[in-house]
Amino acid sequence: MAKKSVASLQTGSKRLTKAIKMVKSPKTGAYTFVESIMQPDAVNDFFKKK
Repeated sequence: MAKKSVASLQTGSKRLTKAIKMVKSPKTGAYTFVESIMQPDAVNDFFKKK
């Protein structure tokens, strides 16, 4: 299971969240980090995707 990291960002009137997840490459077996800035309610969907 990959570890999760979530940070809250505030820019003006918008509230955004930066989420980082660790993904294992099926080809090489190496881990990479995937970052995304999104609305706070979309974070759980981001972590459920493979």
